[in-house]
Amino acid sequence: MEIKKVCVIGGGLMGRQIGLCAAIHGYDVTVYDKVPEVEEKVVAWENEYLAGRIAKGKMTQEQVDETKKRFAVNQDLKASASDADLIIEAIVEIYDAKASLFKELSAVIKPTAIVATNSSYMVSSLFKDCFTDPSRLLNCHFYNPALVMKFVEVVQGPHTDPACAEAVMDFCKKIGKAPIWMKKEISGFAANRLVGVLNAEARYLVQNGYLTPQEVDMACELGLGHPMGPFRLMDLTGVDLTYDLMRPAVEAGQPKPDCYDLIESMVKEGKLGRKSGHGFYDYE
Repeated sequence: MEIKKVCVIGGGLMGRQIGLCAAIHGYDVTVYDKVPEVEEKVVAWENEYLAGRIAKGKMTQEQVDETKKRFAVNQDLKASASDADLIIEAIVEIYDAKASLFKELSAVIKPTAIVATNSSYMVSSLFKDCFTDPSRLLNCHFYNPALVMKFVEVVQGPHTDPACAEAVMDFCKKIGKAPIWMKKEISGFAANRLVGVLNAEARYLVQNGYLTPQEVDMACELGLGHPMGPFRLMDLTGVDLTYDLMRPAVEAGQPKPDCYDLIESMVKEGKLGRKSGHGFYDYE
């Protein structure tokens, strides 16, 4: 199961970073996104990032030129994915959107292709019926920012061929990551389940007036030595992502999590974190 060609679906913050990371480490990569303006944004970002690597002495001009030859952006799903050995899905954390994509993808990929979802919570078995051969489907969850963070979770579902998980583990190591192999799937996987307990307590303290979000972050960063607190991290990953993860349970009639109303109001006001310039902190 040698992986040579990679297709990343989704040209957003995560997808473009996963794709460029693979290209830097020698893989032929196509980032697919159906939104026309995304291609221009990804190419501009790629040029800026790689120029920065040269300026910092991290890459040579020759290495950058070779990386650019291996990195492409495309708006045609079949052209992007049909000859890929590994397809990594990195679109929005909405079940219906992923399921619709996977059904479309199943019709164009080659029989030997491995499909990995980068979902941070949803296990791959939720989507096994979208494929004629679900044995080649699994989770491969990168952490943001994917170009920097080494930790990756490879999660093998009950339907997954272990050889596929092994191949993805090998791929992750070759692009400079430090992956773990979860041989049983569980929602949220490893790190998010652990941090989820911390985040729930952080929201409880804010919801009930004990601390502000910024004070909670100070406790985590200065008291516990975390690189960033839960609210600063929420700004980094996107307040809307947190909202998308919370919303389905609430819409299904479950009790609102602490700070749900606050997070919902921030999304409606466009305060999405770093990408919008405003969140729990201001970035402009």
